Amino acid sequence: MEIKISTQQILKVLHIISWIIFIGICIEAGGYVFNAIYTMAINPVGAGHFWNKLDLSALYKLDPGYFLVLTSLMSITAILKAIMFYLIVLILHDKKLNMSRPFNQELGRFMFRVSYLTLGIGLFTAWGAKYTARFLEQGIKTPSPEHLGLTGADVWLFMGITLFVIAQIFKRGIEIQTENDLTV
Repeated sequence: MEIKISTQQILKVLHIISWIIFIGICIEAGGYVFNAIYTMAINPVGAGHFWNKLDLSALYKLDPGYFLVLTSLMSITAILKAIMFYLIVLILHDKKLNMSRPFNQELGRFMFRVSYLTLGIGLFTAWGAKYTARFLEQGIKTPSPEHLGLTGADVWLFMGITLFVIAQIFKRGIEIQTENDLTV
């Protein structure tokens, strides 16, 4: 017995999964931003009970500026991920994926935006991981980059470059399709 799954069914499942991931990342990004603002403006004790049970109190005691930079890097990467999944949800929701004419301007812009976001995530993740490693080398008790969500920079950069190449191919495909439409 053969099970056939259509492209439309796969896109519906991916749309639901993208919504779930988008909501989760938005909650994470909001937690980082809220806790950073709360700790800096209202109660410094919040550094010891940061989002997701992270203890950044040693870093805050060393220098609140270091704390702010690290939490900003964590927030920026989470926000960029949320924006990326928002674009994915948006393109799947608006049904801009036309399988009979896959090379269209909307999909080309989507590919470029996602590739730029992915490169940005890779750069900020690498920066955050190196920033954290510096404190760990100095013996300052900070959570590892894995717990801070600042790992996988090489994967993000690789994926960003790959998506950028695919976006360039899409751009050329759009040009060819436009030329063909004008000649007919």
